Amino acid sequence: MNKETKAILEAVQAGVLSVHEAMQKLKVLPFEDIDFAKIDLHRGLRQGVSEVIYGAGKTAEQILGIIEVMLRNGQENILITRLKPEAADAIQKIHKETFKYRAEARIGILGKLSRPDGIGKIVVATGGTSDIPVAEEAAITAEFLGNEVTRLYDVGVSGLHRLFAHLDDIMGASVIIAIAGMEGALASVIGGLADCPVIAVPTSVGYGAAFGGLTALLSMLNSCASGVSVVNIDNGFGAGYLANLINHMEAKSK
Repeated sequence: MNKETKAILEAVQAGVLSVHEAMQKLKVLPFEDIDFAKIDLHRGLRQGVSEVIYGAGKTAEQILGIIEVMLRNGQENILITRLKPEAADAIQKIHKETFKYRAEARIGILGKLSRPDGIGKIVVATGGTSDIPVAEEAAITAEFLGNEVTRLYDVGVSGLHRLFAHLDDIMGASVIIAIAGMEGALASVIGGLADCPVIAVPTSVGYGAAFGGLTALLSMLNSCASGVSVVNIDNGFGAGYLANLINHMEAKSK
């Protein structure tokens, strides 16, 4: 059961929230149509994570309009991915006290990061320094959703001893996100060391035959290490979101 629904039911059980108030929270319209967008207001109840704004291709005015609807309907913390600096500036002018922009990750956060409450740590590792923007998108997404994150940057296979210096972090993780361009070998190496799920993220880093990340993608898809799954090229958000789901798994019997 997702956290938001569970919190409402527990509040009713504890007498903090009346049945009527709980019904009001649960019967909010499934979505709100504002012409250029239909904001999913029930996603938090269905999936445990409220809707995230994908900033690419949206104007600052459109993003502000979506934010207004979310805030009006009780979504206090909002994540905006692939946000351009000029759009971030426009949001900052309206929401001075509550908005922060992480330029390297191209992520905007309105509100606060959730308190870490996952079952363990998420490790985010990169092959090289050039992969860090994608890694930061993954790491900040995971932190926003309530996870403790350990960053291991520039530990790629061209200097494997750098990775082996962090074996305790690798062995102690509950989920690992392995991010690499070029030939994408880092995911297979980590997959052969770890006893937890490994999420591989190919990046568009590399020379001509890297084909904008396609080489790393195919390499990761063909990994000989068990327990490695792969998301799309440069999809740090998708990796961070999936790692969060794994790190918050509850037994269905509960």
